[in-house]
Amino acid sequence: MSGIRVLVADDDPGARALHGRFIAETPGFVLVGTAGTGAAALAQVTDDVDLLLLDMRLPDISGVEVLHRLRARSAEGPDVLVISSSRDQVTVRQALAAHVVGYLIKPFTQEVLQQRLEDYQARRRIRDLVEQERPLAQGEVDRLLATGSIRLTDRAAKGSPATAAERPEGLPKGLAEVTMARVVAALDPVASMSASEVAATCALSRATARRYLDHLVATGVIDLAHRYGKRGRPQVLYRLAPAPDA
Repeated sequence: MSGIRVLVADDDPGARALHGRFIAETPGFVLVGTAGTGAAALAQVTDDVDLLLLDMRLPDISGVEVLHRLRARSAEGPDVLVISSSRDQVTVRQALAAHVVGYLIKPFTQEVLQQRLEDYQARRRIRDLVEQERPLAQGEVDRLLATGSIRLTDRAAKGSPATAAERPEGLPKGLAEVTMARVVAALDPVASMSASEVAATCALSRATARRYLDHLVATGVIDLAHRYGKRGRPQVLYRLAPAPDA
């Protein structure tokens, strides 16, 4: 079974069925089970679960207690995305203190959940890449730099302050680091792609993809070229910028 394996824990059978369908229809994710109580969720969390979608209001024990027991059981347990109608500060703070990967307030649409799942997928890929004990290729370093996951730039190594584009907080308003990571990961240093192809690969609208591509061009992470056809305007193509000569 390939893909990120997901368990849904919610006391509402309708919500379990709906959210399970949302997961099944998201590329790269696999629904491996559902649970209606906290005890059932804890029993079903094994090495075969990568991500737990956890409601805070369960009939036997609270979602916060489920989080505490998971963390006490093993530091290597599954990631947890909270899906709950609870929005009081105490519950939210307790959940965030348990290092959840997100907190999504009900009700939400399929599009909203899928966007959160895709963002999580991008962050997971970067995390797995960083945790691998092997040298990074130039393209991999470029991807990490583009998302702000590597804070030590060449400028910083030389004692110079990083530019706004090199800092995570330097992203323009409306651009998200995790989505930026997906866009950069879709690009290649050799094969060029159009904005429409990038949008389709990243499950974004063409307008949204263009905003990220324009920023990457402006910061020098990617290059652009034009493909001229027999008629009409030339097609703009994008690819990762080659590494500068040492």
